[in-house]
Amino acid sequence: MQYKYAINNTSTFSKEDLLNIEALFSDSSESMHKARNEIKIITIDTTPYVVKAFKVPHIINRFAYTFLRGSKAKRSYENSLILKEFAPQPIAYIEFFKNSLLHTSYFISEYYAYDFTMKYPLIDPNFEDRENILSAFADFTFELHQHNIFHIDYSPGNILVKKEQERYNFKIVDVNRMRFCSLSIQQRAQNLSKLTEKITDLKIIAQAYKQHLSMEQNFYNLLLSFVKINHKKKHYKKFLKNLFRNT
Repeated sequence: MQYKYAINNTSTFSKEDLLNIEALFSDSSESMHKARNEIKIITIDTTPYVVKAFKVPHIINRFAYTFLRGSKAKRSYENSLILKEFAPQPIAYIEFFKNSLLHTSYFISEYYAYDFTMKYPLIDPNFEDRENILSAFADFTFELHQHNIFHIDYSPGNILVKKEQERYNFKIVDVNRMRFCSLSIQQRAQNLSKLTEKITDLKIIAQAYKQHLSMEQNFYNLLLSFVKINHKKKHYKKFLKNLFRNT
């Protein structure tokens, strides 16, 4: 089977292990997440790694990922190199081809021992120290934006949180869809708008974020306007889905 790959030159991960990644992944029982794609932990010589296996694309995307643009695994790897300390360190990626078209692909990154994702302080009003977490998260997001980073899938489950010496540190995952560009105030608010619809949490995040801005415009109102747009879109999609289901 044909393949393409890259290994981070700062890593000790071997080409032999990379070519054997399908077997290593299959043998691992440490599944972290399984939906369209699956994420597992594999251990090589006592070193744990996180491996994301992307499902076989449908035929149109197999063609596109082979000839027109990089696979999700390749983009995850290359974007992580750009993100540096904002994401777990990328280790490698590999693409396997069948009948000259992309078949399976894998992205390997360092194992980051996080404590929780942003999902939990956002859904649990009694989560310990949640206001400080939300404020620290706003500071982290501002730093992302200042580095011209727009995470298209910026959802609570894609933001890892680790508390170290009374400080909250954050890293982003699921990074195959990114934009790297200078961000307007509108784009910054839009990027934050899919995290939650809770008014109190939005106010905390907006207030902490705005402290870094020199602007007269009410950042909270701007953020809220995008939240309302997202809410309408979500309900419209649900309406259409139910409509076609009943026809």
